[in-house]
Amino acid sequence: MQSKHLIVLAILSAYLLINLGIGIYINRKTEGEENFLSSYFVGSRGMGGLVLAMTLVATYTSASSFLGGPGLASTFGLSQSWIAGVQIGATFLTLGVLGKKFALISRRIQGVTISDYLRARYQSGAVVVLCGLALVVFFITQMIGQFIGGATLIQTVTGVPYWAGLLLFGAVVVLYTAFGGFRAVVLTDTLQGIVMTCGTFLMLFFIIRQCGGMEDIVNQLNVSNPGWDLMGKGAYGKDIAVLQPGYMVSYWVLVGIAVLGLPQTAVRCMGFKDTRSMHRAIIYGTVVIGILMIGMHLAGTLAYPLVENANLASTDQVIPYVVMKYMPGWAAGFFLAAPLAAVMSTVDSLLILSSATILKDLYLNYIVKRKVCPEAEDVRDVSSELMKTHPAAAANVPKISFGITAVIGILTCLIALNPPDVIAWINLFAFGGLEATFFWPIIGGLYWRKGNSKACLASTTVGLITFVFFNRVKILPLGIHEIVAALVLGGIVYFAVGSATAQEVPDEDMLEKCF
Repeated sequence: MQSKHLIVLAILSAYLLINLGIGIYINRKTEGEENFLSSYFVGSRGMGGLVLAMTLVATYTSASSFLGGPGLASTFGLSQSWIAGVQIGATFLTLGVLGKKFALISRRIQGVTISDYLRARYQSGAVVVLCGLALVVFFITQMIGQFIGGATLIQTVTGVPYWAGLLLFGAVVVLYTAFGGFRAVVLTDTLQGIVMTCGTFLMLFFIIRQCGGMEDIVNQLNVSNPGWDLMGKGAYGKDIAVLQPGYMVSYWVLVGIAVLGLPQTAVRCMGFKDTRSMHRAIIYGTVVIGILMIGMHLAGTLAYPLVENANLASTDQVIPYVVMKYMPGWAAGFFLAAPLAAVMSTVDSLLILSSATILKDLYLNYIVKRKVCPEAEDVRDVSSELMKTHPAAAANVPKISFGITAVIGILTCLIALNPPDVIAWINLFAFGGLEATFFWPIIGGLYWRKGNSKACLASTTVGLITFVFFNRVKILPLGIHEIVAALVLGGIVYFAVGSATAQEVPDEDMLEKCF
């Protein structure tokens, strides 16, 4: 067993170093490019179909896709796999609904972040600040879950202390993201998407082989985990409260249609090359995410006979336990690179967007702008102008961007040193918070001309308060998730306030750019 740990540690270390190497290479290749903001934060809008698909898939998948979700599936059976199936449409929805409009608008307004779009569309500093603060808070929350997942994975499979795994994982992700920016993120995401896909097939193969084939697995599950293929009773005789009909329907909202409100995936729509690339990405992304979601949750369901008597501390340990006990060293190392890839690809995307938000919306558009143009009171994005007209400020931007990314990463690592249980629930809370904040400002702003800053602020405030309240006070009937209440009330408020203040529409020139 000790030799297996060493083999796995060597493979995972090599994989981490490859990703770090990509970041350093991209940094040297792009050093000195004229438009730093466009290059660093959207890769100069040059993503092709495969890269776009893989970065969307890699950003959307996370530790919960490879550890938390499949672990729950080992307890709840195919019911968990069924509700995970809605995630297959994430790429199709994101690119189909947001893709072309975001690509056109971002080019017209020279935007590279979601905050750039919100500033241009609603022309309100309050909207930018409120949404920016919510973005950073929920991003850090989501990153905490990912750092926990990465460190726990390294600890479980190699035996190194949790803090050492956290330090190793965190240092590599923060460094390659800070060095390489958006291009390093999407290139490593492409590598990670390929690794995740291969790892899913590898996992299914070894589970089925170890259990003696599908027929034997089904027979074992019928005896040891009755109801595994139906809603009702799960493993260990527990009532599946979280799989009540109301929760299952609302889960389809949480990880289905409401993903249109996730800024980390929406911003990808600003960076692809052309319409042909978008169309290809829809096909590639839907196929790959289908393999990952259905494959890994099915693997978790089928793995129950292998972990029935393992006395694991939590469901997050199901997949690592099966890998280390039943796979040879080379296969274990390669597979475990897949959940590590899922974690890394989520963290790097959150880091780069957090850095962009703070750098452009706080430093350039408030601090530098007021320093060099104290008379300016409008909310226009002047970051590109400042980069051209004030070379001293522009020269510091790359260093400041690196520093912001590093600080956010270090802060997240420190919080993750004392980890809570069940990665899946942490991830879903952050998902819901982001969706409650951004869903209606994005969708309403893109498709309803009467949407204005008052509607946006009211909707975001009501959505956030509703989400947090019902998350803490579990009083919704039938197991309905709080995201449903947040989106319903947020939508009502957005359209009601927008209709009541229809005369306060944004500038017509800006509306023409957005429609």
